[in-house]
Amino acid sequence: MPLDLSETLVVGISATALFDLSEEDHRFQEQYEQDPENALEEYRRTMQERENEPLQPGAGYPLVKALLNINRFAQKGQTPLVEVVVMSRNSPETGLRVLKTIRRLKLPITRFAFTAGEQVTDYLDAFDVDLFLTTRVADAQEVINSRSCAAAVLNAPPEELADIPADQVRIAFDGDAVLFSEESELVYKTRGLEEFQRGEDAQQETPLEEGPYATFLKKLGKLQDRLPVRVELSPIRIALVTARNSPAEMRVVKTLQHWGVYVDEAFFLGGVEKTKVLKAFKPHIYFDDQDVHLEPASKIVPAGKVPCPSVRKQR
Repeated sequence: MPLDLSETLVVGISATALFDLSEEDHRFQEQYEQDPENALEEYRRTMQERENEPLQPGAGYPLVKALLNINRFAQKGQTPLVEVVVMSRNSPETGLRVLKTIRRLKLPITRFAFTAGEQVTDYLDAFDVDLFLTTRVADAQEVINSRSCAAAVLNAPPEELADIPADQVRIAFDGDAVLFSEESELVYKTRGLEEFQRGEDAQQETPLEEGPYATFLKKLGKLQDRLPVRVELSPIRIALVTARNSPAEMRVVKTLQHWGVYVDEAFFLGGVEKTKVLKAFKPHIYFDDQDVHLEPASKIVPAGKVPCPSVRKQR
């Protein structure tokens, strides 16, 4: 029988997000613009020559390692708690360096998609992916537009990672346009802070509409429910880090209650810099839609940009 992954958290990640292939990728892109045919041949030759050279961790590596470690809580006979799928535009041949590095690091990853230049996003549904992490803006944008799953573009790995706890998975989210729809944020941008806060306070009993990461957050909640520990003691720790403050905070808390999702920590910053909070929380990854927050955050923690949908819902 086919493996049922409906209760399993499945993360798809590109090879360039899992490992640092920035040098090879940058060189290939430069050559490809000038001479596509020879660029492919040169890339193939380079990857073959370096086949036995271990790759360094990419921005998504800390999260992947921590998520896979959650499977230590799996009960005998259970479907996996977490699955990671490496989804790469490499061919199987040029992907050997990736495969060998995974084995060398003893990462329990068993599923792969090597597409030799074709779109990897076409295979997200085939692998039941809940979250797709990539370094390619176009791929993440396509996924967000299709609403097939959550997606983010990862920044380069921070030079110095915060001291992230090894026995937990720590994930931090922005609120509007990430967990929640951008509807309220648009009110703020078009009508100002006072009108935004007045409207959010008046609608505090009305749940916010779901954003691109709502389904992923709910899947994390299901994963917490499958663990043999109380949610307060869960090795999965979730934080909301938002620029909202009172009186716009109540609607957020009640929306999370309505969704049946347990969030461990929530920070309503009211425009205060997010970086210090993130440094203290030490997430394996932080998701936001705005560069003004991502750029400083990415210097201390792994960070992923959530693209804005190209086609907004008609009102």
